[in-house]
Amino acid sequence: MTQPFQLPDFYVPYPARLNPHLESARAHTKRWARDLEMLEGSGVWEEHDLDSHDYALLCSYTHPDCDSEALSLVTDWYVWVFFFDDHFLEMFKRSQDRDGAKEYLDRLAAFMPMDLADGFPQATNPVEAGLADLWARTVPHMSTHWRERFSLSTKNLLNESMWELANINIGRIANPLEYIEMRRKVGGAPWSAGLIEYVSAEVPARIAHSRPLKVLRDAFSDAVHIRNDIFSYQREVADEGELSNAVLVLETFLECGTQEAAEASNDLLTSRLQQFEHTALTELPQLFADHAMDPAEIAAVLAYTKGLQDWQSGGHEWHMVSSRYMNKEARSTAALTLPFLPSGLGTTAIDVRSVLAPRAMELRRRSFTHVPFERTGPSVIPDFHMPFALELSPHHGHALEESVAWCRRMGLLDPQPGDPASAIWSEQKLRGYDFALCSAGIDPDATREALVLNACWLSWGTYADDYYPVAFAQPKNLTAAKMTTARLIGMIPVDPAEALVPVTAMERGLADLWQRTAADMDRVVRGEFRATLVDMLESWLWEVENQILNRIPDPVDYAEMRRATFGSNLTMYLCRLGQAGRGIPDEIYRSGTIRSLENAAADAACLMNDIFSYQKEIEVEGEVHNHVLVTRNFFDIDYAKALHICHALQTQRTEEFEHIARTQLPVLYDDWKLDRQARAGLDGYVRELEDWLAGILNWHERTRRYREEDLNRPVADQEVPASTTGLPGWGPDFGMSAIRAIDALRTAPSS
Repeated sequence: MTQPFQLPDFYVPYPARLNPHLESARAHTKRWARDLEMLEGSGVWEEHDLDSHDYALLCSYTHPDCDSEALSLVTDWYVWVFFFDDHFLEMFKRSQDRDGAKEYLDRLAAFMPMDLADGFPQATNPVEAGLADLWARTVPHMSTHWRERFSLSTKNLLNESMWELANINIGRIANPLEYIEMRRKVGGAPWSAGLIEYVSAEVPARIAHSRPLKVLRDAFSDAVHIRNDIFSYQREVADEGELSNAVLVLETFLECGTQEAAEASNDLLTSRLQQFEHTALTELPQLFADHAMDPAEIAAVLAYTKGLQDWQSGGHEWHMVSSRYMNKEARSTAALTLPFLPSGLGTTAIDVRSVLAPRAMELRRRSFTHVPFERTGPSVIPDFHMPFALELSPHHGHALEESVAWCRRMGLLDPQPGDPASAIWSEQKLRGYDFALCSAGIDPDATREALVLNACWLSWGTYADDYYPVAFAQPKNLTAAKMTTARLIGMIPVDPAEALVPVTAMERGLADLWQRTAADMDRVVRGEFRATLVDMLESWLWEVENQILNRIPDPVDYAEMRRATFGSNLTMYLCRLGQAGRGIPDEIYRSGTIRSLENAAADAACLMNDIFSYQKEIEVEGEVHNHVLVTRNFFDIDYAKALHICHALQTQRTEEFEHIARTQLPVLYDDWKLDRQARAGLDGYVRELEDWLAGILNWHERTRRYREEDLNRPVADQEVPASTTGLPGWGPDFGMSAIRAIDALRTAPSS
């Protein structure tokens, strides 16, 4: 059969290596699969299927340094997971038996007990028997924390197969952001990362959920999945009718040919690998310092990182030789030898051809060579798809006056002594921004007092978001940014007795809002709410670092961090509190369905904001954080084409929100057997998110913040110049006032 496209030139800078215990793993895993009845008689595989797939070769390439016992165990895990995938296809995907599929998946969780003393149910098929055997052989070597994380990734891998089944049922192809999010769960690479810990070193629990480790894991996962999708397009899309394939997703979304979609998929794969490298080289050292990690902990993280890297190269090599995939004319990862390069042991670590590949080099170059403050002209605002009716609170006017008065009392409208960056707002600007209008739309049923509090939160968050670039990014002062952030986090303790004494206007505002909002929360809710705030504050540091490096982010990393920088989780959590006492289990809010619903809404709002704010951010502020700019940079296209892509994605994320609410929430209700009150509560939460989206669009259309006439007023009317170049007192030490303020507080008592 003719290949549907020519395989692209993959970025694989580290040549694959082969584990010397390959043959013993092959022999062991065949015996194991036969003993577990996965071969003859299973209705899924025969011996020749296992031989041709050669999972022992996959594991020998992806885990080149482990001993024979570990390699055999890991190979058994991969035989099991691929058998599960094919078994699920034969049993449920082809027949579209959703009820049977759910019953099948629900049983598998019982075969992963945290304590082996709890035992296993009686296995009824090879998948259950295999999981019980593997779990019993693996978990005695790992901590409870690892067991919990690996169990969760395994459950995600299994349960999200229902998402694939549902999309096949309705013939629906996901949008790109939805696909990346869901592919991590169904594709199994986060699960593979857990096995890398088993083979190399377990990650210390205290940093396992930190941003650098999450980014390494996610970038690894995305690259593994996109590579697999490129190689498996012919089998999955043409033969099996699969809709979950990155090439097909981009082919559909971009309305382009298959070859162009394959090249775009490969560019995204390259970008994710370059994100992995950037994180490993720049964020891990800072993580080690911030957490005062000891040498053993650092060695474990580095061994794990190397294991992720080995998997990429080994996985590529296996795809090229496995009969399971389309691999004609794919290039080997063997290193290029040049006469002027050193030779011998330790010199084959880098494939020069891959490192110097034109597309990979160009993608990296573009990310660091953007010229800030380029002339853009006014932002072009398309018609946004907004299926939800706007409602406005009758207390809008009251909330505007009260929130402006609050900003004045907190000092947000007055320049702070010694801190020129604080001179960013005037009352005239604040009234033009009218955050109370946004509050009136996103929470039209709020009481007068609640609406004022909401407007104050939006005012403080936007002030701080405006402050960080001017105070820290422009003068390139990351140290001051981190110290300021640590102080702000000190304003929002779970235990009120541990609060720091606020000194700056920004600290005073946050401390006041925290006390007013969190005072009546119980400790658990207060902790959850605080976590959303900490995520937002720390995401602003990520923006400062990128600004200092003049680095346009990788598109996936940007989309996911944008939710935090926009404060989406913060405001959504406040919406969620409105449904407290409705009998909604906490696990519901952690379910894949609700997280997908929230992420779709957040992305729709963030894309909307970036489209409106393009001129303000790119031309006036010299930003690198904007969906349209990130899209321009990734595809190397002009503004009009990038705007079209962002607008299409914004539309599809909004439509996805509708799709989840209409088709997936009822299934979630039935799966959890929710009573009428809980169902009404979740329906109410969906309506609040609909108000959230409609209110945000209405505010963007009416605020005096993004229009050209609001950005280009005479300099005399501008309290803060767009650039600090040549201004007295705005030299290299600009931003150090934050540090001086902190120094002055070192002996101050806390309250």
